[in-house]
Amino acid sequence: MSVHDHMHDAGHTHDQGRGHGQDGHGHGPGGHSHGVSADADRRWLAAALALIGTFMAVEVVIGVIARSLALISDAAHMLTDAVSIVLALVAMRLAARPARGGFTYGLKRAEILSAQANGLTLLLLAVWLAYEAVERLIDPPPVAGGLVLVTALAGILVNIAAAWCISRANRSSLAVEGAYQHVLNDLFAFIGTAVAGLVVLTTGFRQADAIATLVVVALMVKAGYGLVRESGRIFLEAAPAHLDPDAVGDRLAGHPPVTEVHDLHIWTITSGQAALSAHVLVEPAGDCHAVRRDLERLLAKEYGITHTTLQVDHAQETLLTVGRTADGAGDPHCAEAHGPVHRQGPHDH
Repeated sequence: MSVHDHMHDAGHTHDQGRGHGQDGHGHGPGGHSHGVSADADRRWLAAALALIGTFMAVEVVIGVIARSLALISDAAHMLTDAVSIVLALVAMRLAARPARGGFTYGLKRAEILSAQANGLTLLLLAVWLAYEAVERLIDPPPVAGGLVLVTALAGILVNIAAAWCISRANRSSLAVEGAYQHVLNDLFAFIGTAVAGLVVLTTGFRQADAIATLVVVALMVKAGYGLVRESGRIFLEAAPAHLDPDAVGDRLAGHPPVTEVHDLHIWTITSGQAALSAHVLVEPAGDCHAVRRDLERLLAKEYGITHTTLQVDHAQETLLTVGRTADGAGDPHCAEAHGPVHRQGPHDH
């Protein structure tokens, strides 16, 4: 590559850095927003928290009086709902803090931490409740079916109201969506508990209470596993589940005058905020700046990725493999490749 090309690429790198901060990424006013909006969503979440917290305290007392494990398990589930809302509120405040110091993305992943903590809590509670339910299946204690039925019906109404409040908030946040899904699961659990109370009241079949508890446990495991899995993918910097990095790489490589795309990385910073970086090689006569702008527009339009860092360079005519020229000299831009190489036409991934 000529001295002129190196100077051109150096200028491009500088221009790219400026463009990344000033293009339509929307990190400031006027751009698109990530996560949840502040004041309105906090009010809706706080309203749901008040409903759940109040009813949960009452339900624990009634569950002890009625000797109903199903009611206590529902209350435990509601506790995780309340914790998830509290963590979502805390995460919203942390995520709103500007990036500074060593936290170059700010604290946007606080909501992912809250989602993972909530998922783990659900799984641990599910283990304990499953153990208690099995014991009650073997040796069921007397249960006040009428009290269980009335309390469960009240719980259905409370959860409907709480779910409506959370649905009014921005559910693009994993923490908020997790709280919403938990309340929905709790609603189904209360329906099961109401059925169990009715069965105990009308037939005297006391094991119905433990069976309803196991239904709640299954819902808790499902919700907890989903939260841990999704937050784990983000912490491990996996690509968003709806994106195929190979397909994205091939799409970029198919855009003329691009000849090759490698070192392609796609990850999620926080809920709904995907990021991409890649090393793009273009034909020697190609315009690096125009290609970068075209690819950024393509990624935003077709894949919804607006947080991009593209290193665009001219391809060497003698380049045979990534990081290695025909005479054995290393490519100064990419001494060691990471991941598959994407080129036009059929190729291995």
